[in-house]
Amino acid sequence: MDATTDKDLLVQEQIYNALCYLGESEPEEILNSCDEYLRQHDKLAYPHRVIILKAMETVVRNNISLLDKSTAKEVIRDWQQAASNVLVAVGQRFINKVMEEVLTKFQPGILPHYFVLQTFANLSVSNGE
Repeated sequence: MDATTDKDLLVQEQIYNALCYLGESEPEEILNSCDEYLRQHDKLAYPHRVIILKAMETVVRNNISLLDKSTAKEVIRDWQQAASNVLVAVGQRFINKVMEEVLTKFQPGILPHYFVLQTFANLSVSNGE
């Protein structure tokens, strides 16, 4: 997964494809490996983190019926937290665009998802003067 930091977009795409391919035969192993890698590399640049998150998303979507309930719950929580963190980081430069997207998740009469609220709060904290 260290190759995700390669500047060559073809290499990045190959890493993504390899993770997805391996995820077809061993989804829980790949999801756990990606999760562990992201935890160990918490300073990984967000464009590279996104490659791994997208691969995790694809593996989950393609194999949701095969995942153990506890694995799915933990991976989804971790994935949502990581995605929230990516939005907050991007929001430090493109706050208007990120806020536009986050605000679309607020629907009248429907309680927003926990991570939507957390993202909204973290955006305000990271961009406060």
